[in-house]
Amino acid sequence: MKPAAASPAEVVLSLGQLLEQQPAAAPPCLVEPALLPPQGILFVGGEPKVGKSLLVANLALSLAAGVDRIGFPIPAARRVLVCQFELPTAQFVSRLASMRRALGAAADQRLLVDTRAAGHLLSATQGLGHFLAAAKAAAAEVIVLDPLYSTHDQDENDTRAMASLCQSLLRLRDASGAALIVVHHVRKSIGRHEIGSAFRGSSALHAVGDSYLLLTRPAPQLATIELRFQFRYAAAQPPRLLELNPQTLWFSSTASSSTGSPAAPRRKVEKTDVTRAIANIGEQVRYTQLRGEIMHLTECSKRTAQLAISDACREGWIEQANGQYRLPL
Repeated sequence: MKPAAASPAEVVLSLGQLLEQQPAAAPPCLVEPALLPPQGILFVGGEPKVGKSLLVANLALSLAAGVDRIGFPIPAARRVLVCQFELPTAQFVSRLASMRRALGAAADQRLLVDTRAAGHLLSATQGLGHFLAAAKAAAAEVIVLDPLYSTHDQDENDTRAMASLCQSLLRLRDASGAALIVVHHVRKSIGRHEIGSAFRGSSALHAVGDSYLLLTRPAPQLATIELRFQFRYAAAQPPRLLELNPQTLWFSSTASSSTGSPAAPRRKVEKTDVTRAIANIGEQVRYTQLRGEIMHLTECSKRTAQLAISDACREGWIEQANGQYRLPL
């Protein structure tokens, strides 16, 4: 039987009535600083194999245990439901078991795994019903979806299709009362200062996300990852560097890593590095050749080399014609 519809007098409230219903102070974020507000939606993204799923598993265990393990304060322990679609359950449990050694049994009763998540689509009524039932069974306060593309069959380049998927995320959040942590992929080529806009389907995601966490690797030869942040309701945080311990599978700040050695400083790629790269190869070079030579000369990331080429073209240090780059005549 459908519930009786509420009368207008029950749904249209005055400011005074709303203030009476609200707590005196806003509830604290589930993950500080402002990373995951109550019933908020956090998108976590990065290139393939950069460590998104490992970091989110770290975060889920920290939330369930109520402890700060990776540099983000956790005010209270939470019940966390993990819906992951990439690993067989036995392999995922083995990964969690490795991480668990650092916590003992602190997260055992509050970290829950949906073992039947695969095959259910948020974009379908039946699939949404499955996730809502799982959230209810878990009494979940946080739901992890890893990765987003496995929860739908929509075209992520179609803004309307992504907007529809985002409505499904909102329905899951509102009906469950839980916050969401959503692992999602980024576009193939993104700028250094892009964060929320780097995610696939970004124009639609910007309408529902409360915070965005982007993982990048500062340089191919470094074992560290860089976290960059964007918040809807809070000031941006400065980037952070984390390092993965391959034995424990936990990330930690590079400043407090077991080796105690600081991360290698990143050198800015100068315009002269771009011109020297062209001179090393020949009079005219293709884009991929030029980018690779810059990366070889400066030990920078692919993204940094791409930005250096763009800057050098814009400022007239090099010229581009017919897909070839050369020094000015």
